[in-house]
Amino acid sequence: MRTLPGWWLLCALAAGPVVAATPPAPAAPAIPGAGSVAPEVQLCLQHLRPEERDRAARALGPLESVPLYRVQLEVEPKERRVWGKVQVERVAKGPKPVTELYLRLTPNTRSRQVTLSGAKLNGKAVALELGPEPTLQRITVEPPVPPGGTVSLEVSLKGTVPKAAPGAESLLGSGGLLGGGAKGGSDDHGAFSATADVMSLVGVVPQVPPMDDQGQPWAGPQGTGDLALYEPAHVLATLTVPSGWAAHTTGTPMGAVPERDGRVRYSFAAAAVRDFPVLVTRGYQSATATVNGVTVESHFAARDAAVGKRVLKYASQALTEFEKRLGPLPYTHFRVVQAPLSGGAGGMEFPGLVTLGTSLYRAKQDPLSMLVGMPGMEAFQEMLNAQGGAGMLAQVGSQVGASLERTLEFTVAHEVAHQYFAGLVGSDPIHDPVVDESLAQYAALLYMEWAHGPEAAESLRNEALVMPYQFFRLTGGSDGRADRPTGDFDGGELEYGALVYGKAPLLHHASRKLVGDSAFLKALRAYVDTYRFKWACKACFTQELAKASPANAKALTQLRTRWWEEAHGDEDLGAADLQGLMEAMGGDMGMGGVKLDAQTQQLLEQLLPQLMGQ
Repeated sequence: MRTLPGWWLLCALAAGPVVAATPPAPAAPAIPGAGSVAPEVQLCLQHLRPEERDRAARALGPLESVPLYRVQLEVEPKERRVWGKVQVERVAKGPKPVTELYLRLTPNTRSRQVTLSGAKLNGKAVALELGPEPTLQRITVEPPVPPGGTVSLEVSLKGTVPKAAPGAESLLGSGGLLGGGAKGGSDDHGAFSATADVMSLVGVVPQVPPMDDQGQPWAGPQGTGDLALYEPAHVLATLTVPSGWAAHTTGTPMGAVPERDGRVRYSFAAAAVRDFPVLVTRGYQSATATVNGVTVESHFAARDAAVGKRVLKYASQALTEFEKRLGPLPYTHFRVVQAPLSGGAGGMEFPGLVTLGTSLYRAKQDPLSMLVGMPGMEAFQEMLNAQGGAGMLAQVGSQVGASLERTLEFTVAHEVAHQYFAGLVGSDPIHDPVVDESLAQYAALLYMEWAHGPEAAESLRNEALVMPYQFFRLTGGSDGRADRPTGDFDGGELEYGALVYGKAPLLHHASRKLVGDSAFLKALRAYVDTYRFKWACKACFTQELAKASPANAKALTQLRTRWWEEAHGDEDLGAADLQGLMEAMGGDMGMGGVKLDAQTQQLLEQLLPQLMGQ
């Protein structure tokens, strides 16, 4: 997840037609070497590029033994209801019999918004029990299923989708510039919410969580950071929506069929994906491109068509650059869908599909209007008027608009990078968020360097990584360990953004300077190739760097300790004061250093906690 650098807006101010139905897909082609693979699995495997199927099988074992989800959902946007059935088939792996199963429903983090009923295990009715946390349901497997056996679980579901938070389509989200400083204040960032034209149903499909070494399910969402990640699985899904609405998921589209009652049934097939997001939209348009055989789609509200097409360009460019250096994306389709994210989130990542916040599509049009109604803004605008009046506001608004366009491209690149980290190379986003987020953030910075040159990348490194940390410190936040579970960030999204998105990615910058570009990129490619479709550890990338540069093995480990486990942020990034930030920001905007008089600086320091939602 990319936390939007809303603090930048404050610094800048102080410094101055319906989606067409997809045609039916052709019959599933024969899969080389598939032998007796079931037709359902063959349908799913269309989502994997042909040359990737062998690589997936080497990592996961026979592809017919990968978990298979059958999903049937019906959606009624007017009433904000969703219901249907989900069946999962799993082959028991490991040395021990399967004695229990868990299902995770991330929308139930705060309250039960989705309920399950009618559970059947291998065709026999069974009881559903509340698991060790609100998002989990437990099922006893009796008799136990021995290794190599198959267990089939079917459940019915129904849910009511909450209305999106007020202001969810603005840059400010539902709380301060970074979604508020309170722990858990942003919850799921609108992943399970509804507006008049969008129903985001992320997490509505119950899925089996990974298990730890003690046989317990991985921890679920904590109110900060990402929601969940699962082992690779195949999915066959049908989504029935009213006429005029369209369904978006990960996977290969298998057709859109009109029903007798006027509704439309969309079908998708996905292979070896770690999650299965669902969104339903009305009045959206789309644009499509092809990158090395991958169909890249951008889906967006009609009023945001110009930005939606730029999003397609940025996504295609980022995927092109990443495939050159990180290897091919394994899937045939990749989608970017505009969604009303809240709490300051710029985007959310899922395998084969990412969402991008409506705020980013609309922020450039009128960046200053996003401040209307914020606590303390009346005094803030009076201060700005005293410094330069309407002319200064207009000039700053233009500069902010240019910055927001850079933010849009950088955020798109970040979400595309998540297709590799942790979509392809898996890691625990709750216990070890620093692993995938730091690599996605730094890969986005690398993309800006490859696409726009070292000078642009250095500017973005300062703007998107260094300054968020400095601004967090300026507002009273404390430096600390970046490598910790999402639930351990007591400062909420503001602290999480500063340490996980700001400070932690700079470990990779320090490692790159130590070993050199050639060894760094060699190790990055080796990391992706080695852990493709697998789970990586926290030290795994450092280990690949050590293989590429053996003489620096000890120093690389010391760097990881320094940047991720210790608190040297002020020393490594600089402990900026407000005047220093204003001068740096003015330079980045091409406006020169900005000097604050004592009264202005005092007012800003008083307003900062309110502006940041604290």
